[in-house]
Amino acid sequence: MELVSRQDPHLREVVRFAACCRALTLLLQARSLLDFNPLFFFQALFNLLIPDHAADAFSPPRLSEPGPWDLLVERLLGGLSRWDAEHFLFIAERGYLYEHNCAFFPLYPLSLRAVAQGALWPLQGLLRLRSRLLLSAVLLNSLLSLLAAAALYELGCAVLRCRRVAFLAAVLFSVSPANVFMAAAYSESMFAFLVFSAMWQLEKGQSWLAGLLFSLASGARANGLVNAGFFLYSRGKRFALQLQVGSGSVRKLPPLWKQLLSVASSAVLMCAGIFLPFALFQYYAYVRFCDPGIGLEPIPEPLLQLARDKGYRLAATDGVKPPWCSQRFPLVYTYIQGAYWNVGFLRYFELRQIPNFLLALPVTLLGSWAAWTYVVANPRHCLTLGLERRKSEEGGKPRAGFCCPAVFVYVVHATVLLVFGFFCMHVQVLTRFLGSSSPVPYWFSAHLLQEHEPLLWSEGTDHQTAAPRSEKPLLSKPPGSCGKGPSANPVVRLLLNCRLITPLSRCVLGFFLSFWLLGLILHCNFLPWT
Repeated sequence: MELVSRQDPHLREVVRFAACCRALTLLLQARSLLDFNPLFFFQALFNLLIPDHAADAFSPPRLSEPGPWDLLVERLLGGLSRWDAEHFLFIAERGYLYEHNCAFFPLYPLSLRAVAQGALWPLQGLLRLRSRLLLSAVLLNSLLSLLAAAALYELGCAVLRCRRVAFLAAVLFSVSPANVFMAAAYSESMFAFLVFSAMWQLEKGQSWLAGLLFSLASGARANGLVNAGFFLYSRGKRFALQLQVGSGSVRKLPPLWKQLLSVASSAVLMCAGIFLPFALFQYYAYVRFCDPGIGLEPIPEPLLQLARDKGYRLAATDGVKPPWCSQRFPLVYTYIQGAYWNVGFLRYFELRQIPNFLLALPVTLLGSWAAWTYVVANPRHCLTLGLERRKSEEGGKPRAGFCCPAVFVYVVHATVLLVFGFFCMHVQVLTRFLGSSSPVPYWFSAHLLQEHEPLLWSEGTDHQTAAPRSEKPLLSKPPGSCGKGPSANPVVRLLLNCRLITPLSRCVLGFFLSFWLLGLILHCNFLPWT
């Protein structure tokens, strides 16, 4: 990707803008140390006006006294260890000690531990393990968010066949409404990088590499299992199109039963690889919590006391097994979601949850509008599930942009996640749930801006990737530093001309930037957020 970035100014600008946004995020969340720094001043003001909320969240005791350098790390980066980040950091330090820790998959905590014990090993004399884990989370997520932005740009070029929209979508990803979760010790940045990279490799025809990346993604988050649908659709579409070839090409194809066997075997192998990390993790949890005394290490008394005070279930040291151990399919993940967080169909539909539904309203409207726009633009393509060979495909000139045929499977994927999240999950997490799992929110937002914002319009109508003339307005000046050459970045240009942009553009950018900033203010002060 480094070689590509030297050749493609769009990709180079995507990476630079992502780096600047990540640096700004880290500065804004840090506690004030130097009052003359305006960024620290604003965060100090936020902390004064909005003090840390006394949340009833997982907060394990610190078993060792912090040193001066630990206090400095906590002061600078402590805002990124709130809420679920405590689970990831605790798992990386202590393993899966409590039952409800098993709601958080192991790839990200393992990565944090590897960085803390590897790259940051020279700092062990200055920092305790938890401080090194927090620093590892910041460094790892900063790198992964940059790579995710680059992968989203490459994926957009491959699928949309419109470099302008792909560029704008990747830039919007850097100011994602889920930004605080991309920076905090959460698995969102890792998952976004793995998923976008896997989708890109699948579009390039690198099925086995895509399968490996999708498999890793399912080791980071449970919704990675849904990505098996991309392989099933890819294989099914290829088989359906082969059946529709002209009569002159029939003799060149293998017999029908061989085609079916090849499609079925490859699909089963790929899906098995994607489900394997999930199955292994469930087996690990079963062995740890359902087989008393196997591989148990002594537990420090403060952590035992926390379990007694909060009612956390430890491994079955007393011979009492959790109820999920006796189920026909003992899946700890589904049990925890229902028993600890009341996750289930329509369980969140309560009057007291109306504020959370309002938080999820913007991304719900955006996702629904994206699906509706695509269906209206491609009714026949949607009715045939994209399995019908089209004349435009035979002529080698497929349609470009968000409404092109290749986007179909991504719209279906995003819609499935949206519907499932709205009816079966804590609805306020929809923003980060979709923002780290699907490119559609960024593609559709870029589509709206490109189609309805005159400041982004250019001469000519050719939007194809290979058309350099259509790219001149976006890169009228060479991409420079974050503070120079604003015309190279469409988002910066729109912000600098905010009084001239259309109401729709203000709504789109307002959603992205308001959630970007509010997430930092509220989440880092232990207040509920998406």
